[in-house]
Amino acid sequence: MIRGIDPHSGPDDRQASPLAGLRVVELSDRVAGAYCGKLFVDAGADVVKVGEPGDRPLDLYLDAGKAVGNPDDLHGADIVVITATPGGAARLGVDADVVRAANPAAVLVTISPFGWTGPWAERPATEFTLQGWCGATGFRGVAERPPVSVGGGVGEYVGGVCAAAGALAAWRRAAATGAGDHVDVSLLECMTLAMQSFEWLHLRLMDLPGFARSIEVPSIEPAKDGWVGTSMVTGQQWLDFAAMVEQPKLAEDPQLRLQLARWPRRQEVYDLIRPWFAERTVQEIVETASLFRIPMAPIGNGASIPEMDHFVERGVLRRNPAGFRQPRPPYQIRSVRPHSSQRGSAPTEGGPVDGLPLAGIRVVDFTAFWAGPSATHFLAALGADVVKVESIQRPDGIRFAAGPPAGTERWWEYSWLFHGINVGKRSVTLDLGRPEGADLAKRLVAGADAVVENFSPRVMEAFGLDHDALHEVNPRAVVVRMPAFGLDGPWRDRVGFAPTMEQLSGMAWLTGYPDGAPMAPRGACDPLAGVHAAFVLMAALAQRDRNGEGAFVEVPMIEVALNVTAEQVIEHDVHGIVLERDGNRGPAAAPQNVYACAGEEQWVALAVANDDQWAALRLVLGDPAWAADPALATHGGRRSAHDLLDRELGAWFAARPRDEVVEQLAAAGVPAAPVVLPPAVVSNVQLRARGFFETLDHPHAGPIDYAGLPFARLTGVDRWCRRPAPALGQHNDEVLGGELGLTTDELDRLREAEVIGDWPAGL
Repeated sequence: MIRGIDPHSGPDDRQASPLAGLRVVELSDRVAGAYCGKLFVDAGADVVKVGEPGDRPLDLYLDAGKAVGNPDDLHGADIVVITATPGGAARLGVDADVVRAANPAAVLVTISPFGWTGPWAERPATEFTLQGWCGATGFRGVAERPPVSVGGGVGEYVGGVCAAAGALAAWRRAAATGAGDHVDVSLLECMTLAMQSFEWLHLRLMDLPGFARSIEVPSIEPAKDGWVGTSMVTGQQWLDFAAMVEQPKLAEDPQLRLQLARWPRRQEVYDLIRPWFAERTVQEIVETASLFRIPMAPIGNGASIPEMDHFVERGVLRRNPAGFRQPRPPYQIRSVRPHSSQRGSAPTEGGPVDGLPLAGIRVVDFTAFWAGPSATHFLAALGADVVKVESIQRPDGIRFAAGPPAGTERWWEYSWLFHGINVGKRSVTLDLGRPEGADLAKRLVAGADAVVENFSPRVMEAFGLDHDALHEVNPRAVVVRMPAFGLDGPWRDRVGFAPTMEQLSGMAWLTGYPDGAPMAPRGACDPLAGVHAAFVLMAALAQRDRNGEGAFVEVPMIEVALNVTAEQVIEHDVHGIVLERDGNRGPAAAPQNVYACAGEEQWVALAVANDDQWAALRLVLGDPAWAADPALATHGGRRSAHDLLDRELGAWFAARPRDEVVEQLAAAGVPAAPVVLPPAVVSNVQLRARGFFETLDHPHAGPIDYAGLPFARLTGVDRWCRRPAPALGQHNDEVLGGELGLTTDELDRLREAEVIGDWPAGL
């Protein structure tokens, strides 16, 4: 057993191990595969790691609880996880047919940069160059400096959790049908979903003059004693912010309520707000913002995170036997044992036999904004019937992140983010603050398999719909709650969005120019939390299938983020080092940076990950004399000489066309990518070849290229996206009438009373 914490230990002796008995074999040389395996360990599976385990502190974190095995173990597994291209797998002696012949129900999971199909299946890439391809780097930074990537290897963790969720879904189907499958995960697709904000839809649906890199205004600002981050999603939060910083002028200009309008006027905003920040400590600012319900947070790093009172009180960090602290699994599961007097839904009929793994599963979706809807988006694509519950008094707030052409009717139906994460769902509207609305919600839950919500704890409690109330209605349901900070602790009732979590967890600390402020990765925490929630929900369903018991699952967004940034706390504990942001450089490759090519805003991301790639790069460069220095033959030598490399490479790239040089480097086996702006992904030849985009016709917005799941379709599945994102209340009659049995007169009465409807109240 690899040394590490007991993944099943916890403060509650009823902590579940929902995947007990599942056997997973992992053959991985990258974080994505190791993190995928870790998630299965956390959920109670038996995981065997093939080969010698690493001895770095990060390895001890990722591999805790795994057994050490050899290639023969591949043939007795339920799930096999491999991080390799098709050619790489062949060189390892791994044959998918042989693995499946040993166990016809086995699921093979492959994680590679571009997937096993399409013209780029063997193209070299690193997480850094994939950020260039997916648009994550291209839209971050300031115009006078190069674009800047996300630090900390976030894309690897995105790939790991997407692979785990896909594997668990395929295993669910295999358990029912006896036929295994291949989950072919593309890291490019994972990162396109999670590390840019569906910007190809942004330009398709919005009235925008163009697109360029930027940072949020305000985002991370200098306080009297450190950095403090903010995240304002709504116009009301901007008005409250103006009041907090005592600058009514900011509230008087309606244009400034929109983030896009603040960027060109950023210096004006900075001049007004920064004196207020400079006079106050981080703690004073965060406490004041909490009173105004504005999401603000200190900027966390490896030294400060373990001392934050919320994490201490909740026991988020556990001690590894090696001596360092690390975050516990990012969720807590508790079984719900029904009393004999309780009644709930009958066992789900049907199942995945006809194709999709979650066919026959009903999910009631109370989520809003991005994190929660990302979870239910995944479930809907996998075949679940997801009924999204909004209200005309309080539609999903992300519907209002829209700026379509002037005069557009039903403009709230054009939000690019809403479309991106709500494809495949049905929408009903219920005023949950009214008895009739809450009662109908409970009737929906009574016939469901699962419920998901991501409000702050007091919201569902105020409606009388917390997890205890929902389990009174349906004790067999899996109820997933996704509060920002958890259901208890000092920060329980604070508001928090993805940038808040990025700021607190250390993601922002490692992102940005070395001589500048930290930068938010821009939303990665939302889909990360969502896919983690989808994974654990499916695990809890597997447990319910065995024992008939429902479950309560708590998935705090901040704890997901801390699992992704665990290396910062671990490195500080073990070595006393606070990891620092290094712009576009990184510890795993040298040289690694973005370089300007001929023309305006033509950037290339280059990452030399090993000595063979360095030798190949030298040949592409014409083997100049400066590159022949023996000190550059090793990774350490190149890291030490990075300034020299940047000067020489910068001059070489500046004289060459971007796309031509990218193809030249790729042909030589050197990872390189154009640093594209996010909307460019819609024309990416690899994404198109793999069918990543699926077109559906929306009743108001017309044809839209939706993103499916970040792995190839399973056998017998012809598409992931089966219905466009729903219009507000579009399915009221279908669900409330056709399925709950309300009469036409009852539906009309509810519309008249504004308990239901299809038009936001007050508009």
